[in-house]
Amino acid sequence: MASLLENLVSVLDEENKEYQGLITLANDKTPVIVRGDIDGLGKITEDEQEIVGRLQKLEKQRNKILADIANVVNRDVTTLKLSNLIQMLEKMPDQQKLLVDVQDSLKQTVEKLKTLNIQNQMLIEDKLEMVSFNLDMIRALKTAPQTANYSKDAYTSGDKLGILYPNNGGFDAKQ
Repeated sequence: MASLLENLVSVLDEENKEYQGLITLANDKTPVIVRGDIDGLGKITEDEQEIVGRLQKLEKQRNKILADIANVVNRDVTTLKLSNLIQMLEKMPDQQKLLVDVQDSLKQTVEKLKTLNIQNQMLIEDKLEMVSFNLDMIRALKTAPQTANYSKDAYTSGDKLGILYPNNGGFDAKQ
């Protein structure tokens, strides 16, 4: 049982390190989002995917260790949680403290990552709103109402409001 607990603590510690790597990437992602650096965002996303892959392997290891522990203590693996295991270790205070410490550290890391992800999500949503606003403005320029300019045959000339250069239909940045 002691070696299983040591393996569990080791895997949880590795998971914590991987999540801390995700925190580093989330911190790096914030200025990239603000700058609108699509290439930089793509690179960070690739790095995140690598870490997520490693986390999935660690999760499988953790679940296998928990299944082994459940067999040793004659508990159902589906109901055995880390908090239950901590309570069961009352007679092994050293092992219990190790498990409590790694659990607390992992919780704090995940909460920090969650906060950073929410912050980055809000920044991305703001960027998307700005892009949508700009697209709406461009569309509005192209569908502006016609002016009341009449030709000599008493028909409207077809000029539209807001179009400076009707041939290219866009904004001239050189002015």
